[in-house]
Amino acid sequence: MIRLRVSEIAHAVNGSVVGDGDLEVEAGVEIDSRLIKPGFLFVAKPGEQTDGHNFAGAAIEAGASALLVERELDVSVPQVIVADVVVALGLLATEVLRRLRETSNLTVIGITGSNGKTSTKNMLRAALSQFGETIAPRESFNNHVGAPLSMLLTNEDTRYLVVELGADGLGSIDYLANMCKPDVAVELKVGLAHVGEFGGIEVTAKIKAEMIKHIRPGGVLVYNSDDSYCTAMAEGFAGRKVSFGTGHADYQASGHRLSLEGTSADVQYPDDSSAKLQLQILGEHQIMNAMATVAVCDSLGLDRGLVIEALAALPLAERWRMQLANVDGVAVINDAYNASPDSTKAALQTLAILGRETGRRTIAVLGEMAELGRFAAEEHDSVGRFVVRLNIDQLFVVGDNAKLIHMGASQEGSWDGESKFFDSIDAALEAVREMLVPGDIVLVKSSKSANLRHLGDALMGAK
Repeated sequence: MIRLRVSEIAHAVNGSVVGDGDLEVEAGVEIDSRLIKPGFLFVAKPGEQTDGHNFAGAAIEAGASALLVERELDVSVPQVIVADVVVALGLLATEVLRRLRETSNLTVIGITGSNGKTSTKNMLRAALSQFGETIAPRESFNNHVGAPLSMLLTNEDTRYLVVELGADGLGSIDYLANMCKPDVAVELKVGLAHVGEFGGIEVTAKIKAEMIKHIRPGGVLVYNSDDSYCTAMAEGFAGRKVSFGTGHADYQASGHRLSLEGTSADVQYPDDSSAKLQLQILGEHQIMNAMATVAVCDSLGLDRGLVIEALAALPLAERWRMQLANVDGVAVINDAYNASPDSTKAALQTLAILGRETGRRTIAVLGEMAELGRFAAEEHDSVGRFVVRLNIDQLFVVGDNAKLIHMGASQEGSWDGESKFFDSIDAALEAVREMLVPGDIVLVKSSKSANLRHLGDALMGAK
């Protein structure tokens, strides 16, 4: 974060100062006292289970120079008192970015979409880091707390800031986009993730479109032209826009190729020049995330060759996202951090293609796709039937909330034991281990709440 006096922080967040208002906060901002370093501002965020105010002492011992609190505490460091520390966090991030834009060359890239945000964020970080100091969120810091914390990592040396904008209902992306005001806005995809929570895909599209009105003058919209919802958003934007996709697009991918060594495609640029894109990351759907990265970097005038090289060098999109390990001749793909119907079917298609291209046996271990609401029964059933149609050799379904995957598969095909259901992860893990032989390819896929990523880790021998 840039250097700010406590009084300046208070002014930015509409707070009042207790203690020395002239003291400078010269490092970062954190809500977790365990992550505090000397010079940090500690934000005492109340939570459902714990209250950050109770950890103010630990934060001060770790070196916090000031606190952002909702009530005055008996402590030795200055405090900024506000009505709501989360709102204040957003106001502080807004002010820091405003100041940096006045004094530095900062470029902000905002990303939203039902799938692919984190992978694209990591691809952009890898590419942009070659051209200047780049800040991007850790893990999936993309909500009303995580996003401003990521923005507050910036300072005068930051050239590029990548912001992941997660949706949490109508107005949620509007709130985050107004905070960061992207120079480049990326619309990846409108899909069924969170559809139960939002009430329908049309509502999801409306939420995702909230970012566009906050693009800064002279900025650019980068959108997926394969997605009709993203194309409709672009039609309503009067500014500069570029598209990426596999059909008619400014940045076009074709000739997709998939193997256990990675994924590749041919890239066509707007000026008709071309390049070969080679990813170590598995999955044809990752090509679209890479194409979004190519389009962003090209719109910024960055060297195409270096961007392609950076994407080729990236070993992993993120832990638990199409993460591949070869253990005793078995290829294990752990993709169990997030799961929507779209991402699950994309992962299953990757598994099926790998099996078909290599002649190896394919095994899918699937758990619940969360936050589907009234669509849950239909979509879990649909995934089970999809497994059969892809000719996946063996299906393991884990957890009561995912049982309809097993039932859908059983009703779709005349299977006799090819789909097995387990109510516990331990039982499923034992059964999978018992049947594995060298040459098998195993996909583990579920939402984070189903915890199958730990089953995947166990198969990979990871701790």
